[in-house]
Amino acid sequence: MTIATKIEEAGFKPASRIASIGVSKILQIGARAAAMKRDGLPVIILGAGEPDFDTPDNVKQAAKAAIDRGETKYTALDGTPELKKAIAAKFLRENGVDYALDEVTVGTGAKQILFNAFMASINPGDEVIIPTPYWTSYSDIVEICGGVPVLIPCDATAGFRLKAEQLEQAITEKTRWVLLNSPSNPSGAAYGEADYRPLLDVLLRYPHVWLMVDDMYEHIVYDGFSFVTPVALEPKLKARALTINGVSKAYAMTGWRIGYAGGPKALIKAMAVIQSQATSCPSSVSQAASVEALNGPQDFLKERQESFKRRRDLVVAALNAIPGIDCRTPEGAFYTFAGCGGLIGRKTPAGRTIETDADFTDYLLEVAHVAVVPGSAFGLSPYFRISYATSEAELKEALKHIAEACAKLA
Repeated sequence: MTIATKIEEAGFKPASRIASIGVSKILQIGARAAAMKRDGLPVIILGAGEPDFDTPDNVKQAAKAAIDRGETKYTALDGTPELKKAIAAKFLRENGVDYALDEVTVGTGAKQILFNAFMASINPGDEVIIPTPYWTSYSDIVEICGGVPVLIPCDATAGFRLKAEQLEQAITEKTRWVLLNSPSNPSGAAYGEADYRPLLDVLLRYPHVWLMVDDMYEHIVYDGFSFVTPVALEPKLKARALTINGVSKAYAMTGWRIGYAGGPKALIKAMAVIQSQATSCPSSVSQAASVEALNGPQDFLKERQESFKRRRDLVVAALNAIPGIDCRTPEGAFYTFAGCGGLIGRKTPAGRTIETDADFTDYLLEVAHVAVVPGSAFGLSPYFRISYATSEAELKEALKHIAEACAKLA
């Protein structure tokens, strides 16, 4: 049941723009798992999309200092000059892309950046090409803004990456944007230079199509993978590209709610119009903390990356040891997106047939007391996502329970 249906049952008629949009499956599973824990069941939740590390101390101290200085008032609409300077310096230092301050925007999380960009640029019926699996908010935001998500399946055999021929076939005269996410939530797949180049060559042939890239997991990559952002590879696309990032994942600042982006001045100005009528400026204290996050010491990133890699290897090995499950080794982020097609059609001890990946994840929650998210929530089945942003001890326990539950399937 969608949220619109529930509201209408209460006697209120919701706007048509949310009629087909439901509450996130991830949130639904999390709420159900939390309720089971409150009832005393030993549920392990592997659905959270946030690091289990704390925000670095220097960042917290910067926030406290800002409060002590009285920096608790409204700031400039889409980012303080200090934070915009830190973001521009970050783009140049780490990505080799030069943005002026009026080409930088700051919002209350990367989700708001996405919303501002689509709301400022999409007309009814405009199409946005989104490879699947994808972060669930992408398509919902496009629909709320009046656009049409064009979902392109990219399964494990393709490395969960969009291919040039798929992109070319999907582009129409109504295509407004192509949205790419690397490393990806939920698959952990990442686009290297060789993966991006054919896609960028396609985009060069279609000047009416803009490129949006979500680089949120940039600093969480493994095995020597070399992260690159598309505008650095193809400067000709800079005039029609928006590069999105934030402090949430790399700096463990999910609750601080700061996302940012670099893009053409005209687009950034239009996005500010949307933000001015939505949230206005982001939190002043969070912005001060983000300045320190971007300008301060970065050495801890490598340590946390190594910790995530150990957990990744643990999860991938354990999943691949379970008959019926096939797990690709991700290049980045802190998720695995494993195939469970080999378990479809089997029966639970209670006699229920596993017909979909959602059936499988429901079974794991009910029997193994492990909460994971079905691939259908991310637009691609039959898979399931595990977030390994939790302790190794908890991961080992959860994986043991998953293996035992799978062994019980007839």
